[in-house]
Amino acid sequence: MRAAVYYNNRDIRIEDRPRPRIKDGEILVRIESSGICGSDVMEWYRVKKAPLVLGHEIAGTVEEVGSGVARFKVGDRVTVAHHVPCNTCRWCLAGNHSVCDTLRTTNFDPGGFCEFVRVPAINVDRGVFLLPEGMSFEEGTFSEPLGCVVRGFRLAGMSPGKSVLVIGSGISGLLHVKLAKALGAGFIVATDVNDYRLARAESFGADLVLHASADLDAEISRRFGRLCDMVVLCTGHDSAIAQAVECVDRGGTIIFFAPKEPEETYPMPLFRLWRDNITLKNTYASPPQDTLTAIDLISSGRVGVTDMITHRLPLDEAPEGFRLVAEAGESLKVIIEPQR
Repeated sequence: MRAAVYYNNRDIRIEDRPRPRIKDGEILVRIESSGICGSDVMEWYRVKKAPLVLGHEIAGTVEEVGSGVARFKVGDRVTVAHHVPCNTCRWCLAGNHSVCDTLRTTNFDPGGFCEFVRVPAINVDRGVFLLPEGMSFEEGTFSEPLGCVVRGFRLAGMSPGKSVLVIGSGISGLLHVKLAKALGAGFIVATDVNDYRLARAESFGADLVLHASADLDAEISRRFGRLCDMVVLCTGHDSAIAQAVECVDRGGTIIFFAPKEPEETYPMPLFRLWRDNITLKNTYASPPQDTLTAIDLISSGRVGVTDMITHRLPLDEAPEGFRLVAEAGESLKVIIEPQR
């Protein structure tokens, strides 16, 4: 089969790889759509593992079913989670699935930027989801990224009427804008350094869009009379963290959605956090319950996603897709369609 193999952000090679063979309890999925995630071009994280086949936002058709699989059959339209929890460790039992050792070590084989993937038995058991009737494959690729957003808002206690500031309007930031709108946010502010993305944030429901160089806290206070109940950091830059602390209201919450590099640190203003009862929340991954919620939000039309797709490319053009996502210019979601 053909696969787009990652060596670095500027070196994606279309290579022949063996078609995976499934075992008992496993399924083989024919990939119809696979989204390029911002983390796929996080070179400091990816390049040390290269060469590899990336792609974890997938949707496709069940091609083969191994012995013992009862819930799925050939021809089923599915989306598949690459990381799944054990559901039995002390972290899972406490609702902290994202720190489960099993979740951090599971994956499918090889990755979504190819024609077929083998889904291990544990993923079949708790990480394969049927696409509802009427939900397209490309919509299905959003179940994982939207699920990550759902988890962050759930842990942070998002509720109708709360105001939200999204710092960084890439695809994850824009999903936060859309979900905040769907959940009845009081007002939504979005920032970025890219005018194209700011325009898209406004079209997706942001009440105020501001260039990241603006005096954010002053502009937000001038427009709405107060600061924001929730601030979502979709970038790990120091300047963005500083803005988050400046713009969160008393009793508010800052969600760290994007990571810094492992060796990086940031001096937090602990007195301000203490005095104003600011809560810091970290979020990573999309456990099964959040993926199911995301699928429901998309299939019901509460969170539309097809208007976020700017490019649909065949597998042979995966290098161009990676370039578009890495440059973060006038593109949002880039979908690879391996069967074209």
